[in-house]
Amino acid sequence: MRFLSAFLLTGVLAAFAAAHFVYVVPAKDGQTLQVVFSDNLEPDEAVAIAKVTGLKLLARDENGQTTAIEHKTDKHALTATVPAKTKLLFGSVTYGLMSRKDTKPALLVYHPKAVMAGCDAKLATIGDKAAIEIIPSTHDGKTTFEVHAAGKPVPEVELSVLLPNGEKAKWKSDKSGKTEAVAASGRYAIWVKQTEAKSGEHDGKPYEEIRHYATLVVDIK
Repeated sequence: MRFLSAFLLTGVLAAFAAAHFVYVVPAKDGQTLQVVFSDNLEPDEAVAIAKVTGLKLLARDENGQTTAIEHKTDKHALTATVPAKTKLLFGSVTYGLMSRKDTKPALLVYHPKAVMAGCDAKLATIGDKAAIEIIPSTHDGKTTFEVHAAGKPVPEVELSVLLPNGEKAKWKSDKSGKTEAVAASGRYAIWVKQTEAKSGEHDGKPYEEIRHYATLVVDIK
């Protein structure tokens, strides 16, 4: 697959040197998780987690049953126990407003997801209730990623990726919403943005659009 050069993200939130996103990060044994607001999969000790505590986190098991997960708040991360037989972790949280001189005032909403070992594409799909999501699908030892919004593929959208070796790259989905296949093993973290032209108010302040950010954490063997 053609990777573009490594990149640094700037300016999504003016307060940060690099862009931060909400990631659900399962422990290697799959028994616990952390939720971080960071530019990687480690808690950022320079960032408080307070605005993420409203995350509604769900677990889907191998039978497709969904249950709510209660999380605890640490200083720089949320923590929780992963229910037995969980295959998918997902949720949404409204982070707040971003207002800058060069952009429209926007409401930021994050939609993190983590796919556990043995989760197929069907179980890994939230569907039409998801404002935006990234769906991994593995066949013959290669994995593609598909971006969906409200259950429909999103063509020719840019995905930002933290590769297993720690480098960052950009991918682009094709006309069907899928990326090229990857074969390299390891943990991938991916985010993608979808802007909704919808105005409103949040905490008494106006916004002109909603920016939805989907994230995905997945281990590829």
